[in-house]
Amino acid sequence: MSTPSDLPFHPRRSGILFVISAPSGAGKSTLLNGIRHFGDFLYSVSCTTRNPRPGEKNGEDYHFLSRAQFESEISNSNLLEYAQVHGNFYGTRKDAIKEHLALGTDVLVDVDVQGARSIRHCGDAAVTGALVDVFLAPPSMEVLTQRLHNRGTENPEQLQLRLHNAILEMQCWREYQYLLVSGNPVEDQQRFRTIMETERLRTSRLQNEGPR
Repeated sequence: MSTPSDLPFHPRRSGILFVISAPSGAGKSTLLNGIRHFGDFLYSVSCTTRNPRPGEKNGEDYHFLSRAQFESEISNSNLLEYAQVHGNFYGTRKDAIKEHLALGTDVLVDVDVQGARSIRHCGDAAVTGALVDVFLAPPSMEVLTQRLHNRGTENPEQLQLRLHNAILEMQCWREYQYLLVSGNPVEDQQRFRTIMETERLRTSRLQNEGPR
């Protein structure tokens, strides 16, 4: 069986924009923390106006901005997508993402359903042609509710808002190319990595750079 190194040409693969969304408590943070040690993709750090949670680091988990700083990013057209969620703004800077994709580097972006929808309809072929979106869903609302209770980072009003939004978000799963129903952390990570490896094998992402 031939491998790309055996072929009589040098195929170059374009970068893939992996987008993952999930309601709060579905297990997305655990999944991302479990795969971030792999060196075969770049994790895009989003911007937000919310306050850091215990243990979160600026520039590593999020770029924590003031509302004025975030509004400046919007006015300067620096964001690929942005949305207001749970009373705070979240957004993704676009220039670095497009540069990495052009160089053949895969990028992973963590956004909510509004952000994913904005990326799909951004009108930039370099972005939409690279897009692979994945929705991570909890196994049940009971499990989701228990996870949010155990997390203990929201007051009762905030918890109810997140549960309400989770129901709305889960109705959007058909907009995504892939659906993962969360099991345990190891299974979630393995299945997400399988999606990444499968997408990298698509011949539509390869360009022939000529004979050796």
